[in-house]
Amino acid sequence: MDTGPVDDDERRALGLDVYRQVYGDDAVTMEPGQADFFDLMMGHLFGEVWARPALAIDARRLLVMGVLAAQHRFDILGLQFSRTLANGELSVEQVREVAIQLIPYIGYPSSGDLYRVSETAIATHLESAS
Repeated sequence: MDTGPVDDDERRALGLDVYRQVYGDDAVTMEPGQADFFDLMMGHLFGEVWARPALAIDARRLLVMGVLAAQHRFDILGLQFSRTLANGELSVEQVREVAIQLIPYIGYPSSGDLYRVSETAIATHLESAS
């Protein structure tokens, strides 16, 4: 079994690569040592968890979308919808279907916010595509 990067520099480099795949090349980054939280996130979350080979990024993103919806973190969920459209991981129809799938699980009172962020991401994506 592959154990992944063996040192912090390799883990961080892999983490940055995966982070950019997830959030785009224009995602905010920080230099090593500039922010402990960012260093930890790059090394652990992206360098170890998101980089594991058993699930592709699009599958991991769907899991994250469900968790974000359950936590009512629609601001971050909107970012996930935008990135999945920009990366071609999901189509417009599939993003709408994700929202429809999640609505009964998060509750109808919160569904307006979920619908709003999904449709905003779709509208922005369609605008940039034309």
